[in-house]
Amino acid sequence: MSASDGCLSVVMPCYNEAATIDEIISRVLASPFTGELIVVDDGSTDGTRRRLSQYDDPRVRVLLQPENRGKGAAVRRGFAEASCEFVVIQDADLEYDPGDWEALLAPLARGDGDVVYGTRMQEGPEHRVPYYWAMICNRMLTRLSNMLTGLWLADVATCYKAFRLEVVRSLDLRENRFGIDTEITAKVAAGGWRVWETGISYTSRNYAEGKKITWKDGLAVFVCIVRYGVSVRVGPLIQSARTSRTS
Repeated sequence: MSASDGCLSVVMPCYNEAATIDEIISRVLASPFTGELIVVDDGSTDGTRRRLSQYDDPRVRVLLQPENRGKGAAVRRGFAEASCEFVVIQDADLEYDPGDWEALLAPLARGDGDVVYGTRMQEGPEHRVPYYWAMICNRMLTRLSNMLTGLWLADVATCYKAFRLEVVRSLDLRENRFGIDTEITAKVAAGGWRVWETGISYTSRNYAEGKKITWKDGLAVFVCIVRYGVSVRVGPLIQSARTSRTS
């Protein structure tokens, strides 16, 4: 896929990432695919906001949440502001590399897909070894999500999800925290959108370096998978039953 100026809206939820924000913004702006970067600061208190105020690149838009509301709330606000042909979620740390965007966007650019997940589970280039239990938990949650949505994904919790703009516009999202990933997946499945996967690089960081997700978030994600996954399975049955009663 050749680069196309202005084809990509980058939605970057951000909370207390002063140590990495300058580097990741530099990488995003260096990509030929970046049409706009929408940084949604989720109530940072570590100096991140001061750093964000220094950017005068016309592609950078900084939105400030009045308080910490969660990744999901930040993603939803960024989605509402996106305007380019394609949209990608980019974390504000350095775990995900914008150098993977070409592969992530390829199925969209060819017209073959509507949504592309960048999976950390496929073997690829060298990578920093992630936490064992974090990956085991992700695999279990992904398997449960697959059972309920009917999709066969390898990594439901990956940050790297790319969309056609019309898909983003169609998603009525509600989750404020990390459950946003599974809510997106369930609603993409319910919408019948064409979903692709591609392998990506991944540089896992530890908690001392700023990793924020915990086992409590994993439990909340489990609840979201059941809530939204069941709606994918049961919703059409309920609608069919209502139609039968009124016909």
